[in-house]
Amino acid sequence: MKTWVVISTAASEKEGWRIAQKLVEGKLAACVNVIPKVTSFFYWKGKLCREREVIILIKTIQNQLNKLINEIKKIHSYEVPEVISLHVDRGEERYLQWVNKTLAGKKIKKY
Repeated sequence: MKTWVVISTAASEKEGWRIAQKLVEGKLAACVNVIPKVTSFFYWKGKLCREREVIILIKTIQNQLNKLINEIKKIHSYEVPEVISLHVDRGEERYLQWVNKTLAGKKIKKY
């Protein structure tokens, strides 16, 4: 199964934690990192904005990707949330196996 990293942002740590917990509990993500205290610059509705945000790094698998994106859109506070998915071409094999087994519902072998 192909592994993906999904990048998103949120307006606060509290929102990032809420999104992370919902995705992991729903078995849409194996792991989510919430990285606080970033500053984002962007144009929104013709205005240059500078906002404090958190970055959300989400690890998932191919067959959960669309469900994960839809769930983020459903629960996110932003009108248009950032959701970018990147295919993982290579990585530490045991970690990638763990991501896949966690989300495929298979028993996880202890290392």
